[in-house]
Amino acid sequence: MDFLHRHIEALIFCNPSPLEKGDIQKCLVEMFEADVPMEHIDEALLQLEQKYQQEEYSFALEHLGGGYQFLTKPAYQASIAILLKQQSQKRLSTAQMETLSIIAYKQPVTKGELEQIRGVNCDYSVQKLLEKELIEIKGKSDSIGRPMLYGTSGKFMEYFGINSIQDLPQPKDFSQPDNQIGEERE
Repeated sequence: MDFLHRHIEALIFCNPSPLEKGDIQKCLVEMFEADVPMEHIDEALLQLEQKYQQEEYSFALEHLGGGYQFLTKPAYQASIAILLKQQSQKRLSTAQMETLSIIAYKQPVTKGELEQIRGVNCDYSVQKLLEKELIEIKGKSDSIGRPMLYGTSGKFMEYFGINSIQDLPQPKDFSQPDNQIGEERE
């Protein structure tokens, strides 16, 4: 199946978000009307990754968000930055980043819990994060009033270049100076 990598390449190319191996396999099985072993898919993906690592390509095949996607190489970041600036794709505000951080680490979480942690109203931030598809409604809480529960989406993983929530930095990864009052005595 030397041609398999070309079919996989086409599937990944036409998909706007990272494509998981299971989805690749389902498409190929339906197309060929035969079983396509995962080992063959893994081998084809490895060939594609090696192919696009060469200098002649301005993009590479990357594994992120639980799937595979073609992304521009870092050397062309300046060109892409100009394009994105021209398209005025806005960055997340500080309030949106704070809200998103709380959701990522505490999910599933209600808007009331977010507001209790932040100490301010989070309606606007939650709405903007929903519009940008970085968070999604995960269900309803069993508490009084049955408020919505929010959690991160697959696009969140893609946006931050991670494969799972476990890839987020843990609080122990941040160094914090010890809180103390007065001077130390020896």
